[in-house]
Formats: sequence, C-alpha cells, structure tokens
Amino acid sequence: MSTSNTGTGAVDPAVREELARLRDSIDNIDAAVVHMLAERFKCTQQVGLLKARHQLPPADPAREARQIDRLRTLAESAKLDPAFAEKFLNFIIAEVIHHHERIAEDNGAGPRPAAG
Repeated sequence: MSTSNTGTGAVDPAVREELARLRDSIDNIDAAVVHMLAERFKCTQQVGLLKARHQLPPADPAREARQIDRLRTLAESAKLDPAFAEKFLNFIIAEVIHHHERIAEDNGAGPRPAAG
C-alpha cells in the first residue's frame, strides 16, 4: 500500500476505504458524545432549578472533587489520560456552575458563594 504525505498524490483505494471507515466511526462516536452531553446538561439544569428553589449555592466543591477523582479512576481503567479527563470534566463543571448561577439569578436567588 502506498500513501502520499502531501495529500495530493494517489492513495491506495484500500487505505482510502479504511480511512473512511475509521472516520465514520469517529463521526458516530462524536454524535453519541454530543447527545450524552445534552442529556447530562438536561439533568444539571434540573439540579440548578432545585438548588435555586432551595437557595443552595451553585457550586459544590466537595462533590466536584469526588467527581474528578471518580473520572480520573475511570479514565485510567479505560486507558485514557487521566489529566485529559480531569481537564474535560473541569470544563463541564465550570459550564454547569455558570448555568446554575444564571438559573439562580433568573429565579431571584442571586449568586451565592460556594459552601466550603
């Protein structure tokens, strides 16, 4: 099988076919990730509403720390870089907290400091 490093030369049809198959799988996984994130955010929106109704702080540092530890362990067992998994979860957590702050403001509770 011959390939071109420039992207302009002839590529063996078998290589092209394998690349297309792998990319289709990646596209399917990306779609599943987006759908799973959407479901996760539906749940966290409900948590935000519950917190706002009961005047609970938007952030829960103890829960966040437990989740990070849990995700790092899951990442290790899945052969995924735990540091990457932690960065990913931290990004999601920051977005969730932002949503919870906005929900609290929309419900007249205003932002509250995190319980420590």
